[in-house]
Amino acid sequence: MKTFAVSSEKTVVFFDMDCTLYTHDEYAQSQIDLPVMRLAQIQGKSFERMKSEVAEYRKTWADNHNGKAVSLGNIFLSFGIPIKDMVSMREELYRPEDYLAEDKRLRYALTRLASRYKLAVVTNNPVSVAVRTLSILGIHDILGIIVGLDTCYLSKPDKEIFLKAAQLCGVSPQQCISVGDRYDIDLAVPIELGMGGVLVDGVEDVYSLPDILL
Repeated sequence: MKTFAVSSEKTVVFFDMDCTLYTHDEYAQSQIDLPVMRLAQIQGKSFERMKSEVAEYRKTWADNHNGKAVSLGNIFLSFGIPIKDMVSMREELYRPEDYLAEDKRLRYALTRLASRYKLAVVTNNPVSVAVRTLSILGIHDILGIIVGLDTCYLSKPDKEIFLKAAQLCGVSPQQCISVGDRYDIDLAVPIELGMGGVLVDGVEDVYSLPDILL
């Protein structure tokens, strides 16, 4: 876990969802493979060829942007798939119910944090997928504010997503902390906006987050 500009004036914590509030490699991989498989069908290509083209796009993007990562939603935009279509695709294809379960340790950690901070989720998944995921994990009631792919029809790390989250929480960006597992996607822009940041390796780090922030 690494922290960036975390200070006492912060009053809101934004959580990325996938690979942050749970750790499940198989489900995480399915969230890449299933849309790429659908994209392959749309473009009349094999899955292996489409996967290779997506990987090549990631590499070219990183080479041209100082090694930074790019979100899958923004990759699909480059292949002609609008965000609205990506929302529908994810709502259809993603099934957190098949992989995840209630996490009492996570609920305890978030309950502790909620005694001091307002908590929210900022995810590149649609809001409906987030609601299903958080409900399965047993934490939806703690994380009432959700900013998803279909809130602004933009994909992180677009700054408008983080600004919208701050607006919905009724605070300035400088009062917020963004927590996520990908620096380029979840933290770099929030830090530029004056937010704090916490880089985690998965839910195990979130379990111990109250000991850092409280």
